[in-house]
Amino acid sequence: MSAPERTRPIHVPASGPPQIDRPSPEILEAIGQDGVFRMLADFYGELERSELRRWFPEDMGAASERSAAFFVQLLGGPPLFNERYGPPRMRMRHFPFEIDEAARRIWLDAFHRVVDAAPANYGFPAEHVDGFRAFLDGFSTWMVNAAPDETASS
Repeated sequence: MSAPERTRPIHVPASGPPQIDRPSPEILEAIGQDGVFRMLADFYGELERSELRRWFPEDMGAASERSAAFFVQLLGGPPLFNERYGPPRMRMRHFPFEIDEAARRIWLDAFHRVVDAAPANYGFPAEHVDGFRAFLDGFSTWMVNAAPDETASS
């Protein structure tokens, strides 16, 4: 995996970081760390079949485990991500990739497919699906770091 050379400057939304609620820790209580890791493995399976595949390392399993460590920590579990990789700083970690709204939608749609099936597949509490989806929406909005290509609309 290597990020292509940026062609557009890093974009910062005028609204700044989203003011969103973290997902409920009840999710981790219900599905456990193993459930988070399985859910993220399935999400990365979706990404592997997407247009975003080129942005990920050959070993999607390692990428999936890295993200799962982040989500375990986010859901109130042990600080797996910090211990293994350092502070999350997710927006900064994504700067090498020009993430525009189209890429965000592909990522978000892939995650939504997995989350929608999560109650049946991992015991994800159905009452927390909407809140988790809302978190993903706000989080992914903040990952957008490439302004719309204004020449495409003229």
